[in-house]
Amino acid sequence: MTESEFKRAADEILARIEDAIDHCDVDIECENNGGVLDLTFANGSHIIVNKQGATQEIWLAAKSGGYHFRWEGGMWRDTRDGSEFFAALNRWASEQAGEAVTLG
Repeated sequence: MTESEFKRAADEILARIEDAIDHCDVDIECENNGGVLDLTFANGSHIIVNKQGATQEIWLAAKSGGYHFRWEGGMWRDTRDGSEFFAALNRWASEQAGEAVTLG
């Protein structure tokens, strides 16, 4: 993946998360600060999602830990267990929100 392809794909996933939060019934605030998304939940917990150009990865930090996702086979996959990004994000967001969250 070229640098411009990575940037486009990474920007796309961040925009997709922001759009999903705008249409979500769960109380989640989203702030985009230069390509770093800070998702703040009603209980004060956070999930941080950001792009890492040097490694061409999307990094996600949640209460459960830190995770790296790399573009493989047409989707973002966890570098440790191969889980798809949005499946993982939904799981961690639901844990932190205390109710079901679907962001993608």
